[in-house]
Amino acid sequence: MQEVSKIWMDGTLVDWKDANVHVLTHSLHYGLGMFEGIRCYKGVTGSAIFRLRDHVDRLFASAKIGMIAIPYSKEDISEAILDVVRANALEACYIRPLVYLGYGEMGLFPNEHLPVRVSVAAWPWGTYLGEDGLVNGIRAKVSSYARHHVNSNMPLAKISGYYVNSIMAKQEVKRAGYDEAILLDTEGYVAEATGENIFILRRGKLKTPPLQAVLEGITRHSVCQIAQDFGLKVKEERFGRDELYSADEVFLTGTAAEITPLREVDDRPVGEGKPGAITKKIQQTYFDIVSGKGNTHPEWLTPL
Repeated sequence: MQEVSKIWMDGTLVDWKDANVHVLTHSLHYGLGMFEGIRCYKGVTGSAIFRLRDHVDRLFASAKIGMIAIPYSKEDISEAILDVVRANALEACYIRPLVYLGYGEMGLFPNEHLPVRVSVAAWPWGTYLGEDGLVNGIRAKVSSYARHHVNSNMPLAKISGYYVNSIMAKQEVKRAGYDEAILLDTEGYVAEATGENIFILRRGKLKTPPLQAVLEGITRHSVCQIAQDFGLKVKEERFGRDELYSADEVFLTGTAAEITPLREVDDRPVGEGKPGAITKKIQQTYFDIVSGKGNTHPEWLTPL
Protein backbone atom coordinates (compact mmCIF):
# COMPACT_ATOMS: atom_id res chain seq x y z
CA MET A 1 0.00 0.00 0.00
CA GLN A 2 1.30 3.42 -0.95
CA GLU A 3 1.02 5.75 2.02
CA VAL A 4 -0.30 9.25 1.54
CA SER A 5 -0.47 12.24 3.88
CA LYS A 6 -3.90 12.47 5.51
CA ILE A 7 -6.84 10.32 6.65
CA TRP A 8 -10.20 11.72 7.79
CA MET A 9 -11.18 10.45 11.24
CA ASP A 10 -14.33 11.59 13.02
CA GLY A 11 -14.39 15.00 11.40
CA THR A 12 -10.66 15.76 11.42
CA LEU A 13 -7.86 15.21 8.92
CA VAL A 14 -5.01 13.44 10.74
CA ASP A 15 -1.59 12.26 9.63
CA TRP A 16 -1.54 8.80 8.06
CA LYS A 17 0.66 7.40 10.86
CA ASP A 18 -1.68 8.75 13.55
CA ALA A 19 -4.87 7.16 12.20
CA ASN A 20 -5.04 4.51 14.93
CA VAL A 21 -7.65 2.77 17.08
CA HIS A 22 -7.58 1.03 20.46
CA VAL A 23 -6.94 -2.73 20.44
CA LEU A 24 -10.29 -3.23 22.20
CA THR A 25 -12.24 -1.51 19.45
CA HIS A 26 -15.54 -3.40 19.28
CA SER A 27 -15.67 -3.85 15.50
CA LEU A 28 -12.14 -5.30 15.50
CA HIS A 29 -13.38 -8.17 17.68
CA TYR A 30 -16.89 -8.80 16.35
CA GLY A 31 -16.87 -7.50 12.76
CA LEU A 32 -19.85 -5.15 12.86
CA GLY A 33 -18.70 -2.32 10.63
CA MET A 34 -19.78 -0.91 7.27
CA PHE A 35 -17.51 0.17 4.46
CA GLU A 36 -17.44 1.30 0.86
CA GLY A 37 -14.95 1.06 -1.98
CA ILE A 38 -15.00 4.11 -4.27
CA ARG A 39 -12.75 5.21 -7.11
CA CYS A 40 -11.57 8.60 -8.25
CA TYR A 41 -10.44 8.66 -11.88
CA LYS A 42 -8.23 11.10 -13.74
CA GLY A 43 -10.25 12.32 -16.70
CA VAL A 44 -9.88 14.44 -19.80
CA THR A 45 -11.13 17.54 -17.96
CA GLY A 46 -9.74 16.72 -14.52
CA SER A 47 -10.31 14.18 -11.76
CA ALA A 48 -13.75 13.01 -10.67
CA ILE A 49 -15.21 10.52 -8.21
CA PHE A 50 -17.36 7.82 -9.77
CA ARG A 51 -20.93 7.55 -8.46
CA LEU A 52 -20.16 9.24 -5.16
CA ARG A 53 -23.80 9.72 -4.15
CA ASP A 54 -24.66 6.08 -4.82
CA HIS A 55 -21.76 4.85 -2.71
CA VAL A 56 -22.66 7.13 0.20
CA ASP A 57 -26.30 6.03 -0.06
CA ARG A 58 -25.23 2.39 0.12
CA LEU A 59 -23.00 3.07 3.12
CA PHE A 60 -25.98 4.50 5.01
CA ALA A 61 -28.21 1.64 3.87
CA SER A 62 -25.67 -0.87 5.20
CA ALA A 63 -25.58 0.99 8.52
CA LYS A 64 -29.38 0.91 8.71
CA ILE A 65 -29.41 -2.83 8.09
CA GLY A 66 -26.75 -3.23 10.79
CA MET A 67 -28.74 -0.98 13.17
CA ILE A 68 -25.93 1.57 13.45
CA ALA A 69 -26.69 5.31 13.40
CA ILE A 70 -23.96 7.20 11.56
CA PRO A 71 -23.28 10.45 13.47
CA TYR A 72 -22.84 12.46 10.26
CA SER A 73 -25.11 13.35 7.37
CA LYS A 74 -24.67 12.02 3.85
CA GLU A 75 -23.48 15.48 2.85
CA ASP A 76 -20.84 15.41 5.62
CA ILE A 77 -19.49 12.06 4.43
CA SER A 78 -19.48 13.16 0.79
CA GLU A 79 -17.52 16.28 1.70
CA ALA A 80 -15.11 14.23 3.82
CA ILE A 81 -14.42 11.98 0.82
CA LEU A 82 -13.71 14.98 -1.39
CA ASP A 83 -11.56 16.57 1.33
CA VAL A 84 -9.40 13.45 1.69
CA VAL A 85 -8.71 13.19 -2.03
CA ARG A 86 -7.92 16.90 -2.27
CA ALA A 87 -5.78 16.96 0.88
CA ASN A 88 -3.61 14.19 -0.53
CA ALA A 89 -3.43 15.77 -4.00
CA LEU A 90 -4.54 12.50 -5.60
CA GLU A 91 -5.50 12.56 -9.27
CA ALA A 92 -6.66 8.94 -9.22
CA CYS A 93 -7.19 6.73 -6.20
CA TYR A 94 -9.23 4.17 -4.30
CA ILE A 95 -11.30 5.53 -1.40
CA ARG A 96 -12.35 3.58 1.70
CA PRO A 97 -14.98 5.05 4.05
CA LEU A 98 -15.47 2.92 7.17
CA VAL A 99 -18.11 3.08 9.90
CA TYR A 100 -17.22 1.09 13.02
CA LEU A 101 -17.97 0.69 16.70
CA GLY A 102 -15.17 2.00 18.84
CA TYR A 103 -13.76 1.38 22.29
CA GLY A 104 -16.18 1.25 25.22
CA GLU A 105 -17.48 -2.15 26.24
CA MET A 106 -17.23 -5.74 25.02
CA GLY A 107 -20.06 -8.17 24.38
CA LEU A 108 -22.34 -9.01 21.49
CA PHE A 109 -24.94 -6.35 22.24
CA PRO A 110 -23.60 -2.98 21.03
CA ASN A 111 -25.11 -0.69 23.65
CA GLU A 112 -25.13 3.08 24.00
CA HIS A 113 -21.66 3.15 25.57
CA LEU A 114 -20.04 2.27 22.25
CA PRO A 115 -19.13 5.28 20.11
CA VAL A 116 -19.82 5.09 16.38
CA ARG A 117 -16.62 6.09 14.62
CA VAL A 118 -16.10 7.03 10.97
CA SER A 119 -12.94 7.21 8.89
CA VAL A 120 -12.17 7.92 5.24
CA ALA A 121 -8.86 6.91 3.66
CA ALA A 122 -7.63 7.15 0.06
CA TRP A 123 -4.57 5.83 -1.70
CA PRO A 124 -3.33 5.01 -5.23
CA TRP A 125 -4.40 1.49 -6.23
CA GLY A 126 -4.44 -0.18 -9.62
CA THR A 127 -7.06 -2.67 -10.72
CA TYR A 128 -7.63 -5.29 -8.03
CA LEU A 129 -7.24 -8.42 -10.15
CA GLY A 130 -4.23 -7.15 -12.09
CA GLU A 131 -3.63 -5.24 -15.30
CA ASP A 132 -2.95 -8.44 -17.25
CA GLY A 133 -6.27 -9.85 -16.07
CA LEU A 134 -8.01 -6.69 -17.22
CA VAL A 135 -6.65 -7.22 -20.74
CA ASN A 136 -6.38 -11.00 -21.09
CA GLY A 137 -8.80 -12.33 -18.49
CA ILE A 138 -8.27 -14.37 -15.33
CA ARG A 139 -8.68 -17.99 -14.20
CA ALA A 140 -11.44 -18.70 -11.69
CA LYS A 141 -12.56 -21.72 -9.69
CA VAL A 142 -15.85 -22.48 -7.99
CA SER A 143 -15.21 -22.51 -4.25
CA SER A 144 -16.39 -25.10 -1.75
CA TYR A 145 -17.57 -22.17 0.40
CA ALA A 146 -21.15 -21.02 -0.24
CA ARG A 147 -22.34 -17.42 -0.32
CA HIS A 148 -24.27 -16.38 2.79
CA HIS A 149 -27.93 -17.34 2.94
CA VAL A 150 -30.23 -14.31 2.92
CA ASN A 151 -31.47 -15.22 6.41
CA SER A 152 -27.97 -15.77 7.76
CA ASN A 153 -26.27 -12.57 6.68
CA MET A 154 -28.10 -9.95 4.66
CA PRO A 155 -26.18 -9.71 1.36
CA LEU A 156 -27.30 -6.18 0.44
CA ALA A 157 -25.31 -4.80 3.38
CA LYS A 158 -21.60 -4.23 2.86
CA ILE A 159 -20.63 -5.29 6.38
CA SER A 160 -17.02 -5.99 7.33
CA GLY A 161 -17.53 -9.35 9.04
CA TYR A 162 -19.31 -10.83 6.03
CA TYR A 163 -16.02 -10.82 4.14
CA VAL A 164 -14.47 -13.59 6.23
CA ASN A 165 -16.45 -15.89 3.94
CA SER A 166 -14.79 -14.30 0.91
CA ILE A 167 -11.34 -14.52 2.49
CA MET A 168 -11.72 -18.26 3.05
CA ALA A 169 -12.87 -18.78 -0.54
CA LYS A 170 -10.06 -16.62 -1.91
CA GLN A 171 -7.42 -18.48 0.09
CA GLU A 172 -8.76 -21.81 -1.13
CA VAL A 173 -8.54 -21.04 -4.84
CA LYS A 174 -5.36 -18.94 -4.76
CA ARG A 175 -3.48 -21.78 -3.11
CA ALA A 176 -4.76 -24.05 -5.86
CA GLY A 177 -3.27 -21.73 -8.49
CA TYR A 178 -6.32 -19.72 -9.57
CA ASP A 179 -6.87 -15.97 -9.57
CA GLU A 180 -10.38 -15.71 -8.12
CA ALA A 181 -13.15 -17.76 -6.53
CA ILE A 182 -16.76 -18.07 -7.64
CA LEU A 183 -19.23 -18.69 -4.81
CA LEU A 184 -22.51 -20.52 -5.24
CA ASP A 185 -25.53 -19.71 -3.11
CA THR A 186 -26.88 -22.21 -0.58
CA GLU A 187 -29.08 -23.80 -3.26
CA GLY A 188 -26.21 -24.34 -5.68
CA TYR A 189 -26.79 -21.44 -8.08
CA VAL A 190 -24.00 -19.08 -9.11
CA ALA A 191 -23.91 -16.06 -6.76
CA GLU A 192 -20.80 -13.91 -7.13
CA ALA A 193 -17.03 -13.81 -6.74
CA THR A 194 -15.26 -12.92 -3.48
CA GLY A 195 -15.64 -9.20 -4.03
CA GLU A 196 -17.30 -8.88 -7.43
CA ASN A 197 -20.61 -9.46 -9.18
CA ILE A 198 -20.65 -11.81 -12.15
CA PHE A 199 -22.15 -11.59 -15.64
CA ILE A 200 -22.42 -14.23 -18.36
CA LEU A 201 -23.20 -13.87 -22.06
CA ARG A 202 -24.85 -16.99 -23.45
CA ARG A 203 -26.74 -17.34 -26.74
CA GLY A 204 -26.72 -13.58 -27.17
CA LYS A 205 -28.27 -12.87 -23.77
CA LEU A 206 -26.53 -11.13 -20.89
CA LYS A 207 -27.37 -12.48 -17.44
CA THR A 208 -26.44 -11.68 -13.86
CA PRO A 209 -27.71 -13.28 -10.63
CA PRO A 210 -30.63 -11.48 -8.95
CA LEU A 211 -30.34 -9.60 -5.67
CA GLN A 212 -30.98 -12.60 -3.46
CA ALA A 213 -27.51 -13.74 -2.44
CA VAL A 214 -25.37 -10.99 -3.95
CA LEU A 215 -24.28 -7.47 -3.11
CA GLU A 216 -26.15 -4.71 -4.93
CA GLY A 217 -23.04 -3.65 -6.79
CA ILE A 218 -22.74 -0.12 -8.11
CA THR A 219 -20.49 -1.23 -10.96
CA ARG A 220 -23.02 -4.01 -11.58
CA HIS A 221 -25.74 -1.40 -11.96
CA SER A 222 -23.50 0.69 -14.22
CA VAL A 223 -22.88 -2.28 -16.51
CA CYS A 224 -26.60 -3.01 -16.74
CA GLN A 225 -27.17 0.58 -17.85
CA ILE A 226 -24.24 0.55 -20.30
CA ALA A 227 -25.51 -2.66 -21.89
CA GLN A 228 -28.99 -1.20 -22.25
CA ASP A 229 -27.53 1.95 -23.81
CA PHE A 230 -26.36 -0.05 -26.80
CA GLY A 231 -29.45 -2.22 -27.00
CA LEU A 232 -28.43 -5.30 -25.03
CA LYS A 233 -30.92 -6.22 -22.33
CA VAL A 234 -29.67 -7.68 -19.08
CA LYS A 235 -31.70 -10.41 -17.42
CA GLU A 236 -31.43 -10.85 -13.66
CA GLU A 237 -31.84 -14.60 -13.38
CA ARG A 238 -30.46 -17.52 -11.43
CA PHE A 239 -28.19 -19.88 -13.33
CA GLY A 240 -26.10 -22.89 -12.43
CA ARG A 241 -22.55 -23.96 -13.05
CA ASP A 242 -23.55 -25.65 -16.29
CA GLU A 243 -24.59 -22.30 -17.79
CA LEU A 244 -21.43 -20.73 -16.43
CA TYR A 245 -19.31 -23.43 -18.09
CA SER A 246 -21.15 -23.13 -21.42
CA ALA A 247 -21.22 -19.31 -21.51
CA ASP A 248 -19.68 -17.52 -24.48
CA GLU A 249 -18.32 -14.74 -22.25
CA VAL A 250 -17.99 -14.20 -18.51
CA PHE A 251 -16.82 -11.12 -16.65
CA LEU A 252 -16.69 -9.75 -13.12
CA THR A 253 -17.62 -6.24 -12.00
CA GLY A 254 -16.69 -4.24 -8.92
CA THR A 255 -15.17 -0.94 -7.89
CA ALA A 256 -11.79 -2.52 -7.19
CA ALA A 257 -11.83 -5.05 -10.06
CA GLU A 258 -13.62 -2.69 -12.49
CA ILE A 259 -14.58 -4.88 -15.50
CA THR A 260 -12.41 -8.01 -15.43
CA PRO A 261 -12.99 -10.82 -17.97
CA LEU A 262 -12.73 -14.52 -17.14
CA ARG A 263 -10.84 -16.63 -19.63
CA GLU A 264 -11.26 -19.89 -17.72
CA VAL A 265 -13.58 -21.37 -15.07
CA ASP A 266 -12.86 -24.69 -13.36
CA ASP A 267 -10.25 -25.56 -16.02
CA ARG A 268 -12.76 -24.96 -18.80
CA PRO A 269 -12.01 -22.16 -21.29
CA VAL A 270 -14.63 -19.43 -21.48
CA GLY A 271 -15.62 -19.13 -25.14
CA GLU A 272 -12.37 -19.02 -27.09
CA GLY A 273 -10.33 -18.63 -23.92
CA LYS A 274 -9.97 -14.86 -24.22
CA PRO A 275 -12.13 -11.78 -23.55
CA GLY A 276 -15.09 -11.63 -25.92
CA ALA A 277 -16.37 -8.77 -28.05
CA ILE A 278 -19.26 -7.77 -25.78
CA THR A 279 -17.07 -7.84 -22.68
CA LYS A 280 -14.49 -5.62 -24.36
CA LYS A 281 -17.16 -3.22 -25.60
CA ILE A 282 -18.68 -2.86 -22.12
CA GLN A 283 -15.25 -2.54 -20.56
CA GLN A 284 -14.14 0.17 -23.00
CA THR A 285 -17.40 2.09 -22.58
CA TYR A 286 -17.01 1.94 -18.80
CA PHE A 287 -13.48 3.34 -18.94
CA ASP A 288 -14.59 6.05 -21.36
CA ILE A 289 -17.32 7.09 -18.93
CA VAL A 290 -15.11 7.20 -15.83
CA SER A 291 -12.49 9.22 -17.67
CA GLY A 292 -15.07 11.75 -18.89
CA LYS A 293 -14.76 10.96 -22.60
CA GLY A 294 -17.85 11.86 -24.57
CA ASN A 295 -21.03 12.88 -22.82
CA THR A 296 -22.37 9.56 -21.56
CA HIS A 297 -23.67 9.56 -17.99
CA PRO A 298 -21.96 12.73 -16.75
CA GLU A 299 -24.27 12.46 -13.72
CA TRP A 300 -22.10 9.59 -12.50
CA LEU A 301 -19.06 11.85 -12.04
CA THR A 302 -18.41 14.26 -9.16
CA PRO A 303 -15.53 16.58 -10.11
CA LEU A 304 -12.91 17.42 -7.53
